Amino acid sequence: MLQVISLLLENKPGALMRVTGLLGARGYNIESLTVARTTDSALSRMTIVVDVDPPLRKQVIKQMNKLVNVLQASDLTESPSVARELVLMRVRSTMEARASVLKEAEIFGARVIDSSMEGFALEATGDSEKLDEFIDVMRSYGEIEVTRSGTVAVTLEPRKLRLSSPVPTGAPKTTNTPTPANGVINA
Repeated sequence: MLQVISLLLENKPGALMRVTGLLGARGYNIESLTVARTTDSALSRMTIVVDVDPPLRKQVIKQMNKLVNVLQASDLTESPSVARELVLMRVRSTMEARASVLKEAEIFGARVIDSSMEGFALEATGDSEKLDEFIDVMRSYGEIEVTRSGTVAVTLEPRKLRLSSPVPTGAPKTTNTPTPANGVINA
């Protein structure tokens, strides 16, 4: 069964490789992976759709949370969330079919990005099933070329993130050991 995992991680070299390496080493197939910086340029948000048996989902999240650079891993599979995918498509069609292509694009909420004598470049967003259907419909109008973004997801839960730095920031530790009257501590 497909699991949707959202990760907040430090935007550092090797972070993506650690995450994909963990999944690959355990034999999990990554169906979709998207990653980009957040509003904080030091952090990235990664959304992974991976084929994992339901009893192993919690284990995968625990393993992700232990990785260097991962600040938070969350399972969005069954929690309140919104997941979307983007499709960019080029449709080559005859002049007679162009009106029908535009009508179908409108039904699916797609936008025309570019138009030429050969056809259209279209953009559509939605869940994977809707986009699969859109692609199938457009195939009937002529030759198509498709590029998909992969799933991006965000939780709808009202909780606030509580993050702590994975590595101490270098601040000296303080102890509550009383200092002797002469100010010298014998070690």
